[in-house]
Amino acid sequence: MNAMTADEIIATLVARFGATVTAAPGAYPHVVVAPAALVELATFLRDEADLRFDMLRSITAIDDPKENRLTAAYDLISTVHRHAFAVKVSVAKDSPRIPSAAGVWPAAEWHEREAYDLMGIVFDGHPDLRRILLPDDWQGHPLRKDYVFPKEYGGIPC
Repeated sequence: MNAMTADEIIATLVARFGATVTAAPGAYPHVVVAPAALVELATFLRDEADLRFDMLRSITAIDDPKENRLTAAYDLISTVHRHAFAVKVSVAKDSPRIPSAAGVWPAAEWHEREAYDLMGIVFDGHPDLRRILLPDDWQGHPLRKDYVFPKEYGGIPC
């Protein structure tokens, strides 16, 4: 089985999902998918014989203050075909909700918790969405560009 090029993957996804995906070719080719279509697209990426993206390497959360948006970037690999690709989901910063991909790629459970903890993206349907790096009573999400770091926490200077 042969690896597909990024352009072939993009063409496959645009043909299958139409207006719910936007092609983003270039130095780091990917597609941007509407939040409501993420789980269906992720399942297709995992199960389609020519794609077989069976491994989620990471989810990276990105804060774009100019657009007032948060983005989750899913970095995928096919261990079967030896090709890689990325999918991005962008949401408004004041309502950062994305469906959980944990039912498609179990590794998403940890990555989504980190994105929730540090950036405040809520992954609807996640089996255990709670902080993973910070204490439960920590206020805010410290990787957001507008985050104001506290002067102290629990009586300890920060």
